[in-house]
Amino acid sequence: MHVTTPAVVSQAAVKRLPRAVLLGLCVVYVVAGFVGRGGWKSADMAAMGFMAELAAGRADWLHPTLLGIASEPNALLPYWLGAWILQSAPGTDAALWLVRLPFALFLTFAMAATWYGTYYLAKGPQAQPVAFAFGGQAQPNDYARTVADGSLLALLACLGLAQLGHETTPALAQLGCVGLYFYGVCALPYRWRLGGLACLFGLAGLTLSGAPTLAFFYGFGCAGITLWEQKKAIDPATQRSRRATVAALVLACAASATLGAATHLWQWKIIAPHAQWIDWNGYAQLLVWFTWPAWPLALWAVWRWRKYVGSRHIALPLWMLTVTLVATLFTGASDRTLLLGLPAIASLAAFSLPTLQRQIASLIDWFTLLFFSGCGLVVWVVWLAMQTGIPSQPAANVARLAPGFRPEFSAIAMVLALAATAFWSALVRWRTSRQRAALWKSLILPAGGAVWCWSLLMTLWLPLLDYTQGYAVLTEGVAKHVDRPGCLEVQGLGADQIAALQWALDRPMVVAGTLVHCPWLLAQPTNAGEVPPTIDTTLWRAKVFIAHPADASNAVWLMQRK
Repeated sequence: MHVTTPAVVSQAAVKRLPRAVLLGLCVVYVVAGFVGRGGWKSADMAAMGFMAELAAGRADWLHPTLLGIASEPNALLPYWLGAWILQSAPGTDAALWLVRLPFALFLTFAMAATWYGTYYLAKGPQAQPVAFAFGGQAQPNDYARTVADGSLLALLACLGLAQLGHETTPALAQLGCVGLYFYGVCALPYRWRLGGLACLFGLAGLTLSGAPTLAFFYGFGCAGITLWEQKKAIDPATQRSRRATVAALVLACAASATLGAATHLWQWKIIAPHAQWIDWNGYAQLLVWFTWPAWPLALWAVWRWRKYVGSRHIALPLWMLTVTLVATLFTGASDRTLLLGLPAIASLAAFSLPTLQRQIASLIDWFTLLFFSGCGLVVWVVWLAMQTGIPSQPAANVARLAPGFRPEFSAIAMVLALAATAFWSALVRWRTSRQRAALWKSLILPAGGAVWCWSLLMTLWLPLLDYTQGYAVLTEGVAKHVDRPGCLEVQGLGADQIAALQWALDRPMVVAGTLVHCPWLLAQPTNAGEVPPTIDTTLWRAKVFIAHPADASNAVWLMQRK
């Protein structure tokens, strides 16, 4: 029995999205957040500390550590890339920016892979729209390109991508490798060699980035889906092609598993969720906001394409998303694990576009317009309050939440923010006046609004975010009071604090209790802010307590040897 596809799309609905708009959104999104800011807490700063240790030759390249603290997750590739760049960087200031280049490329890989992977999925025969009786239906290539545009817009619109997608952490490396594998598995029937290499390097990179278990389940699950399709195929040529695809996926998965075993990266870390309402509620809230607005569209796509759930264009992204959701539930870093599901959920969201009714599309447009316009207005109002003191209430809120912060006016930041706001206004006018039939019309405003608000945060609010999320207060306080030469002993500090101090201070640091006797000791205070009882007061005297005024947990006791 022939099942009618739910996609009813005319050729007029696959009007090409201008490349300048799409590429401009991607470029602005990638640059904003990687350029201009300092190291943020805590994983972002800690990762740069592990890179610096490798670059300086103080850690084993197969077991990165920072003063004896092991990396978490147990990753290699992102630290290797950062360390190689640090070894060739001309200076400390340049290194802080150059070390982010490979991670900007990982984000770019994820974007490009989402587009191309969805493009090849949409070219499949079961993903095509209904053929009209008298012609006029969308052509396959034009239809695939338009659906791919929608997937990239859905990825840019996901709120959870903003901060985690701009950090120098293994999670972003994993996202880039997942995107590479997603492209490879989708492109295998059309580009055998390139798709096979993408699968191999994607799974190997995911393994070296600290997620060998996910690489295993991604690989064998997609191979099983392809094998199931091969059994249903009638054409012998199609059967041979899919058998070759299965073989390539199995070989890539076996190679990545072998690589993980050779580098001792296989570690089962399963944390069972607590059977408490507060934990499940938190998990549900994370799913809602992190993947918004893609998740309701993805659910709609699965429902509308339910008779085709075994087809590649639904089964492959649905499997990868399911594996990610299960891993999110059973891992400690749930948000960073959920990050890996964004390419798949964006692809599923794109396949909802050919089935959306006009009323739903209009509701999405109006909600997006109100939500992001309101968020952008808040950013501008708070920035004006920080600069002028008017309105008084936002200025008072900033002073209360970030005591000691002194705003500085930046003409460059203001001009960039004004340009981004002008672009948002033009995008709204362009979308509402001209683009009424295109499939991607329901996602252009969510993507544009997300990029606009992120660019405002990274220009107008960047000094405030650097102050509250960075380590400048801590490092400047230590540098101010360490008035004698010599090394620093550390006790109880986290990897992020140690990394920040190493980047800012030109002093050797050792773990307290070693044979090296330093004139200074930095210790983590107790919950009450007192000197920890493990400190030998016969050897050390407390000199100063240094705490971040906006973050009580970011504090240290500076001790001086008697």
